[in-house]
Order: sequence, then C-alpha cells, then structure tokens
Amino acid sequence: MSKQGSAFKDALQNVFAASAILIAFVVSYLLFVNVMGAPVNFEGGNPKGHALEGNYLGIIYKGGFIVPILMTCVLTLIIFVFERTITLSRAKGKGRLNSFVRQLQTLLAEDKIEEALAACDKQRGSLANVMKAGLARYRDLQKDKELEKDQKIISIQKSFEEATALELPMLSKNMVIFSTLASVSVLIGLIGTVLGMIRAFAALAQSGAPDALALSQGISEALVNTAFGITGSTLSILAFNYFTTTIDDYTFKIDESGFSLTQNFAASLKNV
Repeated sequence: MSKQGSAFKDALQNVFAASAILIAFVVSYLLFVNVMGAPVNFEGGNPKGHALEGNYLGIIYKGGFIVPILMTCVLTLIIFVFERTITLSRAKGKGRLNSFVRQLQTLLAEDKIEEALAACDKQRGSLANVMKAGLARYRDLQKDKELEKDQKIISIQKSFEEATALELPMLSKNMVIFSTLASVSVLIGLIGTVLGMIRAFAALAQSGAPDALALSQGISEALVNTAFGITGSTLSILAFNYFTTTIDDYTFKIDESGFSLTQNFAASLKNV
C-alpha cells in the first residue's frame, strides 16, 4: 500500500467515524421518542405518567433526556465492533496465520523466494503485504552486486519497517473510540443518575405528602442511566481488550516473520 493510498484510507475512516456517531445519535433519538415514548407503554396512554407494570420500554423512557445519549454510545460501540471485526478479518487474510508464518519460514529456509511471493499473493492481508514488500526487496538485493553485505541487510530491514509502518495504523485505527466510550459512558450515566436523584429528593422535600409520581420518575431516571452507563462501559472495555489482544497477535507475527526474513537473508550472504 502506498503512502497516498494510506492517507486516502485514513480520510475515509475519519468520515466513517463521524458519520457513524451521527447516525447512531439520530437512530437513538428516534427510538427513544417513537418506540420507548409511545403512549401504549404508559398508564392512560400518557407518556408523562407511570409506565405500565413490567413495560421496560416505558421504564427506559423515564430515564430522561440523557438516555438517547447513552443509547448513542452503545450503538456507536456496536457499529465499531462490526467495523473492527471486518477490518481485522481482512487484515488476517485467507487461512490461518500460524500456518502461513510456518510456510514462509520453510520457504525462506529453502531459498524459495518466488514460492514465498506466491504464498503472499494467495494469503493476502497485512502480514502478507508486509512480507511481500520484504521478499521483493530480498530478491532485488540478491542480484545486487554493488552494495556491501551490511548495506544489504540494512536495506531489507528498512524496506520491511516501511511496509510495517503502512499496515499497522490500519490495524489500530478507531481503537481510541472503545477506550473513550469505556470512560465516557460511565460519566454520562453518572450525570443522569445525579439528575434523577435531584428530582427524587426535590419530590421528598415538598411540604406535606411527597409527590409520588415525581419521586418514582426521579428514581427511575437515576437507575436507568446508571444501568445504561455501566453496560456501555463494560462492553467497551471487553471490546477494547479483545481487539487489542488480536492486534498484538498480528503485530507479533509480523515481527516474527520479518526477523526470519532478515536472518535468512543474512545467512544467505554469508554463504556467498
């Protein structure tokens, strides 16, 4: 992948991220107003009254205006879980990475560069792209009669590092969204919780009998926002840890393959 192609992909990813968050908010708001706030979910068909017993849509609606924001966080999380899953699946390529790495190591040990290049074309993915760039340079340097041995080794290392630098950003792209949602979801939920408790205590503070409706709405608002905030944060942490582990595994295999490539090339030069 060229630097221009990488920059274009970055721009598309940024547009996608902004669009995904906006779409998630619009969908969340429409669901909150038209589905959860539907009159059929409330006593007497009045959304300002009590939710029907056991009607969770109505109960969630009572969480107040913070709920659509928390729903946006959850929907955004779901969107980027699918996005990362698809992207990392493409980065993996076809077949098992462990088998591909072993195959490359075997072919390199037997100095079968053309066969290794063909294996990269068949596998595809980030590891295959990096190795293909290194193997192409490997083949060119074998034919080069001008450079010294040390210069050849440095050259192939540089070629491998440049190819790796172009592939790794794609693997870790949008990971900051998961870490951000993990903390922001809890904080937004806490804001909703505090607002709900303020409403509940305000109902208790009235002279005479407390306003039962306002009290129940305040408690509902607090609990619903707490539940949404904790759920969004928990799922974000799980997603972040899973994808981070997957990316680290890919990176390790790229480094392992690059080390094997460099070592085999250095060994081939000693035999010249």
